Amino acid sequence: MSLVPPALHPKEIDIKQLLACNSHLGEQNVTSQMERYCWKRRADGIHIINLAKTWEKLILAARIFVTIENPADVAVISGPQIGQRAVLKFAQYTGATHLSGRFTPGTFTNQIQEKFFEPRLLIVTDTRVDHQAISESSYVNLPTIALCSTDARPKFVDVVIPCNNKTTESTGLIFWMLAREILFLRKEIDRTRAWDVMVDIFFLRPAEEIEDKKALEDGYEREDQFRSIETGGIGTPIEPSYGGATWGETGDRRAAAPSASPWSDTTDSHPSTSAQPLGWGDTPTGDVNLAPVWGDTPTAPSEDLIPR
Repeated sequence: MSLVPPALHPKEIDIKQLLACNSHLGEQNVTSQMERYCWKRRADGIHIINLAKTWEKLILAARIFVTIENPADVAVISGPQIGQRAVLKFAQYTGATHLSGRFTPGTFTNQIQEKFFEPRLLIVTDTRVDHQAISESSYVNLPTIALCSTDARPKFVDVVIPCNNKTTESTGLIFWMLAREILFLRKEIDRTRAWDVMVDIFFLRPAEEIEDKKALEDGYEREDQFRSIETGGIGTPIEPSYGGATWGETGDRRAAAPSASPWSDTTDSHPSTSAQPLGWGDTPTGDVNLAPVWGDTPTAPSEDLIPR
């Protein structure tokens, strides 16, 4: 670490995080421009990236970033989906302008375009996917910083950050460290204390993983509800009873049901003096004036009720 001042040397936790996210693992292929950043080659053909070089370039990129007076003049681009959330969060904490998704040709060169942008610094995630933005940066003399694996061809790239840019964890960790170092150099956060922003929010979570986690949580909630019902907790269903008998006392529901029909209840709103229902053409007895049965001959009204 001869190119980095002692105050900017990485801590043990930083190296552990880089190793945990496999930021040191490259590809089986290596280009002539990236050989200087490789440490050795494993038995399976995977090239190991020198993390000392990664940290040096990371510090250099942060120093270049802080020289821009207006952070909004820095364009951060991520064509691969795995780095789009990392780019979004990096722009949120540093004030840069993020251009996620497909890069529209002519953004840096065509002035009549609606989304024409003249940045002073460009940061890309992958040189292969973001080749259009790198080509246009060479037309307008735009300094470019790129995350490159061992198989990358860093043409028109001024600062190469050698790392594994093929996984969500490695890409998110590199952008998280770069954002933290920029805030350290701006003195917005104290270098002696840990950054309170978790690195997990820089990782992209696929929609399938979110749905699986939600389904798992819903399953746990249902299991807790069933367990509370079995133990007699809140929401325990009450067993219905029919005529004093429960389901556990007899196996036939009809045997446990009451014999009387609810329609023959004596507590009727129109009580009758006779317990037996009226037959066809019978005349009701008593003082109760019931409605005539179908087929009965209605009596003539009284003369006193006829209007004159």
